Amino acid sequence: MKIAPARIEALLRQPDPAFRAVLVFGPDQGLVRERVERLMRGVVPDLSDPFRVAELTGTHLRESPAALADEAAAIALGGGRRVVVLREAGDAHTAAVTAFLASARGDSLVVIEAGELGPRSSLRKLCEGADNAAALACYADDGAALEGVIQAELKAAGLVAEPEAMAWLTDHLGGDRRLTRSELAKLILYMGGPGRVRLEDAAACIGDSAARGLDDLTLATADGNHAVAQRVLDKLLHEGAQPVMVLRALARHFLRLHFAAGLIAQGKSVDQAMAALKPPVIFKAADRFRRQLARWPADRLGRALDLLCEAELDCKSTGLPAAAITSRAVMMIARAAARR
Repeated sequence: MKIAPARIEALLRQPDPAFRAVLVFGPDQGLVRERVERLMRGVVPDLSDPFRVAELTGTHLRESPAALADEAAAIALGGGRRVVVLREAGDAHTAAVTAFLASARGDSLVVIEAGELGPRSSLRKLCEGADNAAALACYADDGAALEGVIQAELKAAGLVAEPEAMAWLTDHLGGDRRLTRSELAKLILYMGGPGRVRLEDAAACIGDSAARGLDDLTLATADGNHAVAQRVLDKLLHEGAQPVMVLRALARHFLRLHFAAGLIAQGKSVDQAMAALKPPVIFKAADRFRRQLARWPADRLGRALDLLCEAELDCKSTGLPAAAITSRAVMMIARAAARR
């Protein structure tokens, strides 16, 4: 069964006994890990209990295909429902999961942890279509979902973000749930107690290497410096950045350029247009942003945004390598900028 977003929290709090397996997958590996742990705790509060928790890896299952069914059928010493977690799962394990679901013994919950699985994935199709299994997708936080995560973390520490600070946080976080929480923990420590988070506070300690890398990529791409943009993109992907997150960072930058270009077309000066942006352009990048406004007329900015939207859609629907799709989009936009 495919789990709708509205049902996710209920499932995480108390896994349905009708589900013998739950597949947790998606590009946001921090969120995947977080939800896997919550599902496990919904069955076994103490995850260090060796009698009620078993862990398998994809490699182990390939070597011993019956291990999944055997572990799921085991009875816990002292009673209680068991949980079996399968790490590093993929389509290579579809046959073993199929065999388990067809004749599941015992009452253990099998939690399957996987990376990004396309719509054609056999493991994803199996769990979405089975009556006794569920599939839970984990995509990067953005928009209202990301704001909700940020507000909840800050509220627990007695903090409230001012509008400009919230805009900065949502612009620099969201690619990975675990990384988002880690970055917010640094901000909370920096604040030292309850209060209001200002833009200066957020900019002082949020978005270390990853955000700076994304900023370098977006600026180089809009400058038309394809060599630098490709080098930074390769580094980001090597460090685990998700292609869709990269495309969205580029889209945010070009949306800001498009908004400012629209104000200039209405008679505003460049400085007035840049001052209207929320969050404001960081002073170190202000001169480059001005040059980019001169380089990119509004109609070409619109075409660049269309290309980025198409690239994100292709990443999610075509089954082609997402990194290659992203690299091609960066190349096309950088070359368009270089042509002025």
